[in-house]
Amino acid sequence: MEAQQALSDLTEISSQIQTAVVFDGRGKVAGSTLADAARADALAKSAAELLAAAEELEAGKSPLTQLEVATVEGSVFVVRDEQATIAATTGKNATVGLVFHDLKSALRSLKPKPAARKPATRKPTASAKKTTPKKAPARKRTPRKKPDAP
Repeated sequence: MEAQQALSDLTEISSQIQTAVVFDGRGKVAGSTLADAARADALAKSAAELLAAAEELEAGKSPLTQLEVATVEGSVFVVRDEQATIAATTGKNATVGLVFHDLKSALRSLKPKPAARKPATRKPTASAKKTTPKKAPARKRTPRKKPDAP
């Protein structure tokens, strides 16, 4: 699924999300709910800066995968995986766990589905003999005897 479709699905299922943007590790925006590209770029840049600042506080630990910054007006949520990062803004009193769940689901939907594998076909080997299955001999029917009348 492409980023714009994932964001469309996200805003359809989550009424708490006001704006959202998906971007890659270099900060290139792949999709946004914002009509203004400059605002989308600014949100992506700010989200990347928030992640970098939070990681500096916990230097040497595992990479940060999610972050929430709450203000009086609302919150900024950032979630990332190996492929992409998604940032979203909400109003105040957002349900934190639900927003994180929805953002992670949107990121998972961006991953390409693995191609369906074809079933393996057996190739005959040189030593394999071609044989036809033998038919069982036909059974001879014996007539049923009628019971003797009394």
